[in-house]
Amino acid sequence: MKELCVVVDGVRLNYLRSGSGPALVLLHGLVGSARNWQQNIESLSREATVYALDLPNMGESERVLGLDASQAATADYVAKWMDAVGLADADVCGHSHGGAVSLMLASRHPEKVRRLVLFAPANPFCDSGRHLIRFYRSAMGSRLARMIPHLPRFVHHTALGRMYGDPGRVRAGALEAYTRNLNRGSLEHVLQIVRRWGVDMKALHESLARQIDVPVLLVWGDADRAVSFASSAKLREFLPQSSLFVLPGVGHLPFEEMPEVSNRAVREWLRTGEILAARATSTESVAWDREAVRA
Repeated sequence: MKELCVVVDGVRLNYLRSGSGPALVLLHGLVGSARNWQQNIESLSREATVYALDLPNMGESERVLGLDASQAATADYVAKWMDAVGLADADVCGHSHGGAVSLMLASRHPEKVRRLVLFAPANPFCDSGRHLIRFYRSAMGSRLARMIPHLPRFVHHTALGRMYGDPGRVRAGALEAYTRNLNRGSLEHVLQIVRRWGVDMKALHESLARQIDVPVLLVWGDADRAVSFASSAKLREFLPQSSLFVLPGVGHLPFEEMPEVSNRAVREWLRTGEILAARATSTESVAWDREAVRA
């Protein structure tokens, strides 16, 4: 795996690259980085040349104060980054906020997106967390948010555990991939994303209404506390070529909580258009029972 960087519109963007074959771009979630995909890159690189990007103002990418934090602007940065590294098009995999950016990329730059893999993508049909969004948009919420990097480690660990269906699955080093990002100055950019959340969700809804007609694999844990699994049904109404893979008892980070299962499902879908050994159609969902997931 190589760590590389390229300058896009005067901003240095960092990314990881591994493997060979068709391009697969990985976009991390809010407060995340390319390092969140450490349990996935090697496995996925069996099917593709994997590019894990640190989005602007995140991970190891350059911090630029006042950079446009909208989903549309971020999607445009991804499109320009693809041009800069010589990718005419790619399969695009996004998680949470990165999933919303992936959808926006497919809407604004359809020629660049062959297929989408979306892990619990943020979407306009989810009510989970809206009270937290409102709180962090307030003056008091912003002050509290700025204290988060300085809170004790056990507080951060508890918060990350709530993103899992089973907190016991949090691996060593997973927490640092998130807290290090905040400590390196991403917090103001994250607050900008939060402040315009409603505007961005309205824009995403409008983009979905125009239909994103590419094959889509949705991967969701049914114990997701951040982006409700229930919102997947409404989202799929706007994605005519979508299939849904459900992980019972898994939370908001399926690719971290159950990496082997997630990697296998994505590899199989990229290779065959089917989910694991099941024959999936655009209207079918496939859910493993708990024993199968453990296997």
